[in-house]
Amino acid sequence: MSKLQASPIAKALPYKPPPSRPGKASSLRLPPKPRRKGIWTACGLFLGGIAAYGAFLCATLVLEPDYPLPEKDADLSSRYDGRAEHFDKDLSIFEETFGVNALRKRLAEQARGHVLEVSAGTGRNSAYYDLEKVKGLTFVDQSGAMIEVARKKWNMLHPEYRNCSFYTQSTTDPLPATTVPKAGFTTVLQTMGICSTPNPAATLSHLGTLVDPAEGRILLLEHGRSGYRFVNWVLDKSAARHANKHGCWPNRDVRKVLEESGLVVEKIKVSQFGTLYYIEARPVRQIEARKRAESKIEMRKRAQSEDKTKGAKRWFGG
Repeated sequence: MSKLQASPIAKALPYKPPPSRPGKASSLRLPPKPRRKGIWTACGLFLGGIAAYGAFLCATLVLEPDYPLPEKDADLSSRYDGRAEHFDKDLSIFEETFGVNALRKRLAEQARGHVLEVSAGTGRNSAYYDLEKVKGLTFVDQSGAMIEVARKKWNMLHPEYRNCSFYTQSTTDPLPATTVPKAGFTTVLQTMGICSTPNPAATLSHLGTLVDPAEGRILLLEHGRSGYRFVNWVLDKSAARHANKHGCWPNRDVRKVLEESGLVVEKIKVSQFGTLYYIEARPVRQIEARKRAESKIEMRKRAQSEDKTKGAKRWFGG
């Protein structure tokens, strides 16, 4: 029998397409590209939104309403009584989208010691306090309905923390003596209060008398006039309607209010086209006391230096 020999494995040759004939188009047709309908839909929605917003501005800023509007800077704090139940729902999406909640968190986390929060509303800052740094909290708001929502929210968020109290009263009214610490509050916090109080400069000046003169601070998150003319035009045109519905005046001059209050502003940061203000301040009396203490230390150092100079002269017979 003869043995079969295995033939060597053939090597695969690279594929070469057949040469195209000149003058004849290829018969292979590519499928058409899918149309991007999503982009055109998004563009249409965007333009439609702009048109709707333009119509809203026209109706809000140009056309006169068929109902009476409040006078400038009128006290409309009573509006909050009817908004308490749905207040958080109305603001949540807006404040989360535009970073207001992040600023609330940043502000409240700085609170320490004995804390007083005025214009507390429904307690929208309650979730952000660092309770390990806080010895006690006092919440004040003029609306009884709003402060009741704040109390329920606090008990739900911090059921074990009981060193807090809630008062329905004006910010400028005196607090119970048992509530105010002997040295004053370490931190006074207010968010969106300048727009809703009848006399914001006097209110801030009063807050300056409640803080600890040695180390107390006033923390504010406010909204008001911008540095841009067009933005201020929009705010002025819509202010009365906004105040009539929401109870606050969005076009108040925050910088002017701070200047009239007499507080010393240590830090101020502005965002949202110049309408949102993050502020850290101290009362004038605290700054003056600090300057007096520094002056005494400086005078003491000079006296010690002069005594050393005189002693050296006596030693060397000068």
